[in-house]
Amino acid sequence: MEDELRIVSVTEENIDREGFFCMKSRKTAEGYLHKKEWLVERFREGMKLHILYNGKRSFAFIEYLPGEYAWRAVYAEGYMFIHCLWSVGKGQKHGYASTLLEMCEKDARDVGMNGIAVLTSAKPWLVDAPFFINKGYSVAVEAEPAFKLLVKKFKDAPDPSLPTNWGERINSHGEGLSVVHACQCPFVPDAIGHIRTGAEELSIPSRAVELNSPAEIRDKAPSPYGVFGTVYNGRLLSYHYLLKKDMIKLIST
Repeated sequence: MEDELRIVSVTEENIDREGFFCMKSRKTAEGYLHKKEWLVERFREGMKLHILYNGKRSFAFIEYLPGEYAWRAVYAEGYMFIHCLWSVGKGQKHGYASTLLEMCEKDARDVGMNGIAVLTSAKPWLVDAPFFINKGYSVAVEAEPAFKLLVKKFKDAPDPSLPTNWGERINSHGEGLSVVHACQCPFVPDAIGHIRTGAEELSIPSRAVELNSPAEIRDKAPSPYGVFGTVYNGRLLSYHYLLKKDMIKLIST
């Protein structure tokens, strides 16, 4: 019922009790532990993480922080930047994501930011652009394979932007397979495992390349997504989670 809705703001003080939406049933997993440690540091930089519950079940969450601290390959200083906004299962089509987005926008206005920036994609792991466009956002810039950096401005200011040297970044990894990653997403260790297992089966040399700060992501990430990317022989295979069979199929095409 509607009167059972509540929003919990996760902080350094309550994260052990509340978790952070993703992987809540796997609190001893490597990805969960890395994400928890990462979040504690980000809270000290102004990150906000809100989880929406209906009754005892969590149905949606939002994660955002000042743009200069964004763990995406974006230039968004002066903007509030949304990392993640998700509603799942029966939580969809009830306005839960819209409610959380309104919280983010209010926070950004209250501290005098230029507006909100968010990276979207027509492919997995990010919300597609139409949701935000319907809320008054516009496209600032696009990048391959399916990214759009969107903005909603509260004042006159330069647009947020993306790097343009994607080919140089991808080619810097040379031959073989590189999995570029950071701790922002708790599913990354699982994804690395699938990809590197597939590489072993194909007798392809592979390496994991960790990015440890927003500056490294802005300078080195092979796609705007920033915190995960699989590069093989000079091409970006994927910026999102791949099962082993999917990775093998992509390499074989």
